[in-house]
Amino acid sequence: MPREPSRTRAKSAEAKLLYTSGEWTFETLKATYDAIEAIAVGELGLDPYANQIELINSEQMLDAYSSIGMPVFYHHWSFGKKFARDEKSYRKGYSGLAYEIVINSNPCISYIMEENTMTMQALVMAHAAFGHNHFFKNNYLFREWTDAEGILDYLSFARSFVMRAEEQHGIAQVERVLDAGHALMDQGVNRYGRRPRLSLANERRRAESRREYRRETYNDLWRTLPASTSPAATPDEGAEIDQGTHRLGLPEENLLYFIEKFSPRLKGWERELLRIVRNIGQYFYPQKQTKMMNEGCATYVHYRIMNRLYDTGRIGEGAMLEFLASHANVVFQPAFDDPRYSGINPYALGFAMMCDIERVVTEPGDEDRAFLPEIAGTGDVMGTLRTAWANYRDDSFVAQYLSPHLMRKLRLFQLVDRPDTPDYRVEAIHDERGYRRLRRALARQYDPGLRDPNIQVSDVDMAGSRRLVLTHRMNNAVPLAEADARAVLAYVADLWGYDVALRGVGDDDGIAYTYEAAVPA
Repeated sequence: MPREPSRTRAKSAEAKLLYTSGEWTFETLKATYDAIEAIAVGELGLDPYANQIELINSEQMLDAYSSIGMPVFYHHWSFGKKFARDEKSYRKGYSGLAYEIVINSNPCISYIMEENTMTMQALVMAHAAFGHNHFFKNNYLFREWTDAEGILDYLSFARSFVMRAEEQHGIAQVERVLDAGHALMDQGVNRYGRRPRLSLANERRRAESRREYRRETYNDLWRTLPASTSPAATPDEGAEIDQGTHRLGLPEENLLYFIEKFSPRLKGWERELLRIVRNIGQYFYPQKQTKMMNEGCATYVHYRIMNRLYDTGRIGEGAMLEFLASHANVVFQPAFDDPRYSGINPYALGFAMMCDIERVVTEPGDEDRAFLPEIAGTGDVMGTLRTAWANYRDDSFVAQYLSPHLMRKLRLFQLVDRPDTPDYRVEAIHDERGYRRLRRALARQYDPGLRDPNIQVSDVDMAGSRRLVLTHRMNNAVPLAEADARAVLAYVADLWGYDVALRGVGDDDGIAYTYEAAVPA
């Protein structure tokens, strides 16, 4: 049988390729997306939301940066400031842009840049549209705390509400409340599931029905009544302030919730603004607890998919080399003594842990069987990873799956900085004695209960001076930065309408510091 000419074989191989140059078209995007979906869903068993891929230019990407990556958002001066800073840095070449932005919504929206090459578009679709998307849909924190079905409608409602408030009450008054709300956003979330799951669709319907009720029951005669001389809030402006602290649910970890419900001075529209900020902060809360896992999942998924495309002849060697160069940059981890070191790269650690789980599942050693007996040698790589992605957050994932093999590979060690000694102390290294201590120390580094300040509303005199008292339970005797604490406390006093105090309390319940803030004149 005569051999096929080499030129004919080259043409035949080229015909299988999804694309042959860096330029993309909508046809190649669609064909590549379909090939990626077949691998992600058909072979890896991923379960994503429906996808919506949108192309944007660099200026639109910068705009999305400034509004925390959301496609619809209300206006605020800080977003414009951030846009101007990022644009200047980008235009001068001091920084680059992300290849994509992905929204935890249903359908899941992935923004990809027009300037990307076709290989980068393929990587982004694999990374965001299937990796992040699967994680958003299946991780228990996102299922418990976020509402992918209602977020876009709620953001549209929030933007409309803020615009109406600016027209009715003035931009300065609206920004005063939003400034304070943004300063307290990290202290405006429920961390321990004390309240029902947030439904943003219900939140939007509740606010709209209340506004409609006020419109229908409005009577212009009410404005002719003399103003009340009592300092107490009217039913529309305040909460029921005659309750004792035992009825206020103290201590309360969610500062924005407490101020929204019980501030004696806030008006109804101001409470709704705080509620909007609080709901959006709660929506983003799971992302802070799963940054390493989420990026590790997406990076592992895009790595598997791009390699599979190459192995099956769907992308060429040039595309593969371009992908590997980009992937290597993403997972690069500078050494601790490298001037570029700024902490552990979540992409690097997340991807390394996913690959290490694959190794333990398929080719375990005796050490792996001792440390990870539940998964060692099971052979089901994707089943094990999907279970981990669904049921853990960063700290518990590290505590459960970080292996001695990976600790040695990453050369991990623990440094301790004690305030009573002038030098650092190497507390543990990657050896037999240090494995469990290293794993525990790294897991604690991702624990939001230890990482985020524990500040609670501890007392309030509702019947007398209405002075609000906040308590900061210090971790390892570390106080809050005084300048920042005083600045944020001034926002609390402005929202509360009366004097506020913040007490720092140590492990022995002794008061280490106290800051006071009075109502702005």
